[in-house]
Amino acid sequence: MDSVLSPLDLTAREAPDGPVAIARPHRVTAAAEWFLANFPGETFYAVKANPARGCSTRSGKMASAVSTSRRRTEVALVALEFPTAQLAFMHPVKSRRAIGRAFHDFGVKTFALDSEDELNKILAETGGAKDLTLVVRFAVSGDGAAYPLARKFGVTEEEAPALLRRARQATEEMLGVSFHVGTQCMRPDAYRTAMDGVNRAIVEAGVLVDVVDVGGGFPAIYPGMTPPPMIEYVNSIKQGFEEMFVAQNAKLWAEPGRALVAEAGSTVARVELRKGDALYLNDGAFGTLFDATHLNWSFPAKLLRAKESRARLAPFRLYGPTCDSMDAAAGPFMLPADIGEGDLIEIGSLGAYGTAMGTRFNGFGETVTMESKDSPWPSMYGEATAKVVAMPKRKRTSTKKPKQV
Repeated sequence: MDSVLSPLDLTAREAPDGPVAIARPHRVTAAAEWFLANFPGETFYAVKANPARGCSTRSGKMASAVSTSRRRTEVALVALEFPTAQLAFMHPVKSRRAIGRAFHDFGVKTFALDSEDELNKILAETGGAKDLTLVVRFAVSGDGAAYPLARKFGVTEEEAPALLRRARQATEEMLGVSFHVGTQCMRPDAYRTAMDGVNRAIVEAGVLVDVVDVGGGFPAIYPGMTPPPMIEYVNSIKQGFEEMFVAQNAKLWAEPGRALVAEAGSTVARVELRKGDALYLNDGAFGTLFDATHLNWSFPAKLLRAKESRARLAPFRLYGPTCDSMDAAAGPFMLPADIGEGDLIEIGSLGAYGTAMGTRFNGFGETVTMESKDSPWPSMYGEATAKVVAMPKRKRTSTKKPKQV
């Protein structure tokens, strides 16, 4: 992989015809170190956010080689890089073949589910194995998230007790619960609220739970979306976990994806044409700008020019290179008003769901990757502004002993 001191170096050389993905692996390391130092449990890396080898290597090694995997290709990716990694198949709906291959070929024994039919598939394809860790995923509100995720997966609080009892009967190992508060969660208390609902279902089910997985949703910094300090999310989770009716030695898991890798990537794109406040680029919705176009998010952007522009900043819309009219990002993206054809711009904080979402639609999508050691964008992992709340000794929230089913 080629390297640059900073993306500005591209202005002094002939830039590739297509977009350039800038990788900053040192930012993955910084995020992983932060979670290891501050999250009071096991941190799994959600590989789907960015399966690039550099991200997997740094997240995996810094997180004691604990990684999540959602498809067979991701299982293989992590297993080959980290033979001793703890692998968890956390997609709630899997093909029978994917379940069987994960279990038999790679030794995966942790599976998520949100229905009895999925539980039956897991048991059938693992030969009725009794040493599985079965994790029941809950649907939660998603309030405070930029992109809620409750519509597609998750069992309701009312339906969960029956499924928890069935899963508890099916395994002699650990029973877990999980949820996802939604992508880019801006409210730390959303985790505690979700844990309260999950806890009510656990008490109603009368089962002993060994794992609480708070999933993903941990945010990154984008224009117009500056989250509270990350330590406030950790403190909310600690408090919620302490109040849950779970095993005395219950494990606490998290699956950050975006929060680990968002700061570790950006894209350098070239302006092919300007029409008023619209910039036509050589990258877009079917390349690294999926979130900017399909979710209509703004991302930090700056002009890369050897001589710094003194023009005022103005709002721009972005259009990608394909013939599809949905290949557009409303932004606004704040750039110097004198920007024009041939200029290079860097669009930052694309380490999550950037290159991972790229396609080859309409003949576009080829991306050259270069590594940079600079850190130009705001970070969630600077000096903490909130005091860490210590994890007290667990106490039960009820004097009633849960029955073992």
